[in-house]
Amino acid sequence: MTSAAVSNYRARGHRLIAVLAARLNAARTMLIFLLLAVCLAATAIAGWRWLAAARDNASIARLLAGENVVIDPATASSKVLFARLSFLLKRDRLDEAQIVLDQALLRADPATRVDMLYDMANARLLVVFDTIEQGQFDKATSLIGLAKDEYIDALRIDPHAWDAKYNLDVASRLLRDLPEAKGPTENPREAPKELWTDIPGVPRGEP
Repeated sequence: MTSAAVSNYRARGHRLIAVLAARLNAARTMLIFLLLAVCLAATAIAGWRWLAAARDNASIARLLAGENVVIDPATASSKVLFARLSFLLKRDRLDEAQIVLDQALLRADPATRVDMLYDMANARLLVVFDTIEQGQFDKATSLIGLAKDEYIDALRIDPHAWDAKYNLDVASRLLRDLPEAKGPTENPREAPKELWTDIPGVPRGEP
């Protein structure tokens, strides 16, 4: 091989090395840009989650303070749904609470669903005692049936929910002992009031 051929061969080798180096630099630059994009996306997601959590915590604090914070049940987080349900139940607004519970049953985590079903059932039993004292036995029967269904639903999610299991038994006994509705001229027999203090999770006295 002549010296000219050797020089030409080396020149081609140098050009090949230069091309490979350029491509490597381009790939490295692209990788850096991709990493930066991933980092920016992760930062944006973390920031959005932080803002969402801060907004939720603010709503929960206002609800706990007794402020009537209106939420969108279709988009609110599990914690906000729970706080809104508690706010409504404390004020005997069961129809509005039912809307919140329906959304929670679709989206909330299992533990939150159990707690919300349990609280809703307890709230119904609070109303039951008032209806029994007023002799509204048909309404009381309906409310007890709904409460039983909610205790059962809670137990389907968590079979070890002891309070729900106990209250289901109390509600069943209350329904069994409930007198049938009587005419306006008849005096209904007194319903067993001692069950009031048997129910775990239901406050004694006025709600």
